[in-house]
Amino acid sequence: MDAPHPQGQPQPQPQPLPRIDAALLQRTLDRLGLPADAQALAEACTRCTHTLPQLQPAEWLRQVLLQAGLKGVAPLQLGWRRFDLRRLPALVWHDSAWFLADRAADGDIVLTGADGSTAACTQDALHDAQVVWLRPPPAAAGAAAQTPSLHGNLAARLVWSELFREPGWLGQVLVATLLVNVLAVATSLFAMQVYDRVVPTLAYATLSTLVAGMVLILALDWALKITRARILDSVACAVDKRVSQQVFGHLLHLQLDQQPRSLGTLAAQVGGLDAVRQFFSAGIVFALVDLPFALLFLACIAVLGGAVGWVYALLLPVALLLGYTTQRRLRRLSQQLQQRSNERQGLLVDTIRGAESIRAGNAGWRFAEEWQAVTGAIDGHAIRQKAITSLSTVSTGSLSTVAYVAAVVVGVWQIEAGLLSMGGLVACSILGGRIIAPIAQSVQYLAQWQQVAQALQMVHRVLALPGERRAGQHLLLPDAPPAAVAVEQLRFAYPESPLQQVQIDALEFRAGERVLLLGPVGCGKSTLLKLLAGLYRPTAGRVRLGDADLWEVDPQAVAGQVGYLPQQVHLFKGTLRSNLMLSGTASDSQLLRVVRELGVDGIAAANPLGLDLPISEGGEGLSGGQRQLVALARLMLCAPRVWLLDEPTASLDAESEARAWQQLQAALGPEDILVVATHRPMQALQLATRVVVMQQGAVVADGTPQQVLPQRAAQAQAPKAVKPAAATAVRPAPAMPRVPALPQGVLDVV
Repeated sequence: MDAPHPQGQPQPQPQPLPRIDAALLQRTLDRLGLPADAQALAEACTRCTHTLPQLQPAEWLRQVLLQAGLKGVAPLQLGWRRFDLRRLPALVWHDSAWFLADRAADGDIVLTGADGSTAACTQDALHDAQVVWLRPPPAAAGAAAQTPSLHGNLAARLVWSELFREPGWLGQVLVATLLVNVLAVATSLFAMQVYDRVVPTLAYATLSTLVAGMVLILALDWALKITRARILDSVACAVDKRVSQQVFGHLLHLQLDQQPRSLGTLAAQVGGLDAVRQFFSAGIVFALVDLPFALLFLACIAVLGGAVGWVYALLLPVALLLGYTTQRRLRRLSQQLQQRSNERQGLLVDTIRGAESIRAGNAGWRFAEEWQAVTGAIDGHAIRQKAITSLSTVSTGSLSTVAYVAAVVVGVWQIEAGLLSMGGLVACSILGGRIIAPIAQSVQYLAQWQQVAQALQMVHRVLALPGERRAGQHLLLPDAPPAAVAVEQLRFAYPESPLQQVQIDALEFRAGERVLLLGPVGCGKSTLLKLLAGLYRPTAGRVRLGDADLWEVDPQAVAGQVGYLPQQVHLFKGTLRSNLMLSGTASDSQLLRVVRELGVDGIAAANPLGLDLPISEGGEGLSGGQRQLVALARLMLCAPRVWLLDEPTASLDAESEARAWQQLQAALGPEDILVVATHRPMQALQLATRVVVMQQGAVVADGTPQQVLPQRAAQAQAPKAVKPAAATAVRPAPAMPRVPALPQGVLDVV
């Protein structure tokens, strides 16, 4: 615990470390793949050294990089003992000099000086070193992940595999499409026969025969199109059901420390399947499938009109080139539009969840400005996207008109030469519309396909996140309940963070122990509990559940033995009963007993519906203490072997807290393991047999309450002797239930 300074004396500021050499900084940026002008970097270092002498290295380096034109690079300073070695290379202050630290092939640390000299170094030698880590800009770090290529896309492969699981429908659709396009030729042949045979002689009998044939053809065409649409709709619905179920199942089993921090972005990524389903169930697919038959119509024109076919043969590549160019231009715009839409979705979710804080802090204007900025960016991208689409559509439409006029002109020359009849020219004009018009429509469809590609890319990012267990992993199913929970060489850091949240070499909780986990805010208590519960996967080391590695045990077996109560309690939409019986493993008798003992029955009694009291998303309508009681009752109904509680009574009043600890003590079995992280240990001391103190992710004290708490009391009271009496006055604590006998001064500390 840091010693407070006497009243009235300012806390001395730490002296800044010497500045980083420009050559070493240039070497570091080159190693990170961040190009920088050497002269500009040297001038920025010199300028900032003279004008900003009091800044710490990280802040000084930030100013240097900004003046050198490197925006978005974020320096972070921390101690080596809390640095995640996976984030190397980094700058290290060691032996009164700055070095570039990197990993060698054999795993050792290699230090490179400003002059290029290298030396091997052990991790123990760098224990007290200072580290400055440079985080590259997001655009450079995630450029590859944002490329909307479908090559290797897990979502695309999943959709295609489900789409062709039963390939019989494909043959039916292809046959129907072929017949529909062949029947389309009949319309042009009907017009040609009417102009060439019926009109000159007014042969009404022939006309009646032709009309009767067209009626049959139109009826068959209608039936084929309806059948094709129903087949594709049923296939699209079945594929959407199977794919969405697999994506949701993967979402339920994600490794929680790897999932996106933004709920809005994650929800938008999963919701991308809607765009895929709408694409495959709409008429867009029919138009794209019909597009290759333009070659069939071109061949028919060549047979009927001769040279008229060259008109469409020359303009068809122009239309295709126009569509391809449009698709290339729309690709990047669609990506930017989707990214900004995800940001707006995240802002919306964040605003709804924090509406009370926004209103209380009068911060609505800030969120309104952010919403306006994001919406403006979305509108700008949408306008550019529509402008490109409109330009291409209008150009292709004009191209279709040019093709028609040119075909008529060439047709007149063909008629003059006796190579084409009037009916043949009309038939060629009708077929020509079936060539250029679908290409004009395909430009719009390609724009929608870009949205589908972006949607598949979003779903791919979800499927690419690691699951709680490896695919195909042979999982263990231990029969005996665990006799201990232990960690060995445990290290953990969040993704893209160089800071190690937990670093514990060895720690074991044995059967029957009741452990209090103490420490200041941010010391790693909650993270340790999540690691013990199997919610977070260690960066290094392992967690043992009994004799097995926790990550080699089936998740169902882990859930049956380990119970975890989070610090932030979340209730789900439903009823009070459904939230209490979330796992569905307890009988009604057990439910009623736990509800009565914890006082949850008071929540039910206040409403005529009782346990059927409706609960909205997140438990809105219940107080924080009531939500905490419901979550504690939910855990007690599960009756696990290992109890991991994170601030279980932080929102309870004194009476409810005393009752909760009393019922928890009664619910614990003699061989059960209890680990409680709390900042209110007074009540918990009734059942504590061991106290573990954490600081900066490491265990600094471990023993019985009679051993550990006096040490903390002595550390806390030592600096108080230099303070005036008024500064050391402690407000008397209220009367508390029975607590184990502890030395004088211990209760003031805990």
